Amino acid sequence: MTRRLRIRHTTHVSYAQAAVSSHNEVRMTPLTLPGQTTLDARVTISPTATTWSYWDYWGTQVTGFELMDPHADLTITASSLVETSPPGELPPAPTWDEVAGHTANSRLLEFLTPTARTTVPAKLVRKARKAVAGLDPHETAVAVSSLVADRVAYLPGTTGVTTSAAEAWDQGAGVCQDIAHVTIALLRGLGLPTRYVSGYLHPEREAELHRPVAGQSHAWIEYWAGDWCGYDPTNRNRADESHVVVGRGRDYDDVTPHKGVYRGVAGGPPEVTVEFTRVA
Repeated sequence: MTRRLRIRHTTHVSYAQAAVSSHNEVRMTPLTLPGQTTLDARVTISPTATTWSYWDYWGTQVTGFELMDPHADLTITASSLVETSPPGELPPAPTWDEVAGHTANSRLLEFLTPTARTTVPAKLVRKARKAVAGLDPHETAVAVSSLVADRVAYLPGTTGVTTSAAEAWDQGAGVCQDIAHVTIALLRGLGLPTRYVSGYLHPEREAELHRPVAGQSHAWIEYWAGDWCGYDPTNRNRADESHVVVGRGRDYDDVTPHKGVYRGVAGGPPEVTVEFTRVA
């Protein structure tokens, strides 16, 4: 069923002492894709700042801004209205030879190469290969996702934004970002191009219309099996109309919602809130 979601993503940063200046990049604007249309989107800054937008190498819309006067706080509010539809049928599963043939000498290689965040010991790849013996790429993506979700429990507060896939596996706990990184690492190790997806997941599928619901940013994967196919390993289901895509990349570093530099004394972690309202 098609649905229309209003999303409000607010990031508040407080500095221990006023920052002299700051330079920032924000990736919080949902994409327009098959099955997803961004009807309205805007990013507002407090203190007021002039913003500019561009598309990065990975196809994500970036909003940039800088504050050249001292400021004790920074608030970024990204508001969007997005219409989503259920996913279509999966494409017929290609053979592994067909996947390898399409990957060779193409941009798919970028999503087959390990990164610092998506590197795991060879013994884990061997474990995954044994678990998926005889399965096609679609079945492999589901099986590996289940293998990871069985091992890495969803437990907020146990990891940070710098945690690697190997660390999350060893710890046996993490958040959606960690579960996505481990799944990506193993699928790439098996020869299946896989990318990291950053976005939002409405937490209540049957939420009442016009009732705001507290949520958070979310991460899942897309693997290439004749076409890009979304799967949410944290929730063990296909990405559907409750998922809203903001960006894709090799890992979290390519699609960080907010990053930047500032001159001043180090402050505490940012306060982030995400609010969803189903309007249709």
